[in-house]
Amino acid sequence: MVAPAFTDIPQNSGIVARLPESARPYARLMRLDRPIGTWLLLLPCWWGIAFSASFMPDLWLMLLFGLGAVVMRGAGCVVNDIYDRKIDRQVERTRTRPLASGEVALWQAVLFLGLLLAIGLGVLLMFNRATIILGALSLLLVFTYPLMKRVTWWPQLFLGLTFNWGVLMGWCAATEEIGLVPVLAYIAGVFWTLGYDTIYAHQDKRDDVLVGIKSTALLFGDKSQRWVALFYALAIFFLALAGWADGDGVGRGYEWGLLIVACFAAVQLILWKPDDPENCLRRFKANRDFGLIVLAAIIIGKMI
Repeated sequence: MVAPAFTDIPQNSGIVARLPESARPYARLMRLDRPIGTWLLLLPCWWGIAFSASFMPDLWLMLLFGLGAVVMRGAGCVVNDIYDRKIDRQVERTRTRPLASGEVALWQAVLFLGLLLAIGLGVLLMFNRATIILGALSLLLVFTYPLMKRVTWWPQLFLGLTFNWGVLMGWCAATEEIGLVPVLAYIAGVFWTLGYDTIYAHQDKRDDVLVGIKSTALLFGDKSQRWVALFYALAIFFLALAGWADGDGVGRGYEWGLLIVACFAAVQLILWKPDDPENCLRRFKANRDFGLIVLAAIIIGKMI
């Protein structure tokens, strides 16, 4: 079993600690105490915005997508926990989540989900029509992704399709169209997610076997490090293709940035211990820096 130190023990600290006690379970339900997921959803949005810029990215768009990422990541977590509330009770790491533990009732979670979706709609309506359509389509992914681990060994692929949709939306919010650059960056993001979420899934592999949940961690087994290395390599390859498709939009600074990203990913793979849950969590969280380096590479590539 996963060591108790790595369960989703209530984290009433930081922003959660500043909220009224009655609001804290809902803050944890939408994972405000665990911002890494918001970062991983937001950064592809910012990639799309940065790629669309001729110099500096639109800061107002970045702010709007920041708010949208917090809300929609929260909504996605609520959907996931509604679907998985019975399974979560059987998994060491997730049994203390608000729905699984009974801290929040099912009907309360459904109402809270409605509130989050209403706020998300309010943010979405501030964008152009094409972006609104893309945002509406993303809900198909948001509501189907949590079911994938029941039917396929590749739920991480569906997470990648969901979490990186923001590349397309970010570009479209700035340009009102979809182009080759964001499509290539989207593919890169899907492979990136396949890598980091396979690492994440290694935390739960023992419990997943017991409850019948599928994942790439179980599919790849002892070969996971080779597969994750391939996914990271493909992510960087498609990011390079996105830079090439951008033509004169990005300069040598982008190429150097991707070299740094490649070195960073290689170090994380060397340090990764698939059978150590704490190590898996550290390697997973390091992907925020992976995404930030890519963002910096795009911005610097536009500037020089």
